[in-house]
Amino acid sequence: MNIYNALIKSSLLYGSETWRLTENNKRRVEATEMDALRRSSRISRKERIRNVNIRQQIGLEEPIIKEIEQNQLTWYVHVQRMAEGRLPKIVLKWKPKQKGARGRPKKSRMEGIRKVVNERNLNKGQWEDRKQWSLGVGQCRTTF
Repeated sequence: MNIYNALIKSSLLYGSETWRLTENNKRRVEATEMDALRRSSRISRKERIRNVNIRQQIGLEEPIIKEIEQNQLTWYVHVQRMAEGRLPKIVLKWKPKQKGARGRPKKSRMEGIRKVVNERNLNKGQWEDRKQWSLGVGQCRTTF
């Protein structure tokens, strides 16, 4: 478990606060995580053991996607608390002025963050009260 936290999890989570988390990216991250868990447990795909069972054997409850979403919310609130002139806040609110391509626009990082905020029933100005926000985000920081 310590090797998982130190090597695999830290590599997968590096920079995840700023990712645009699409379904394709979620699938890839989960596949990479499960591949690493299977290899560390020495369980082959040919043995046809479900991912849920492997997680239970190792002692992991939540998939890594939940932690990525939590990291994104933490970063989003950190930027929201900044002064208006700060560069990260300006970049977060920036939208390109050029005309977009035909068809439905790709989902932005902000749409993904809004989706997670709505799923957790968090309100817009709630990040001012840090204790209330951390309870809503479900922030349980674990040390590696």
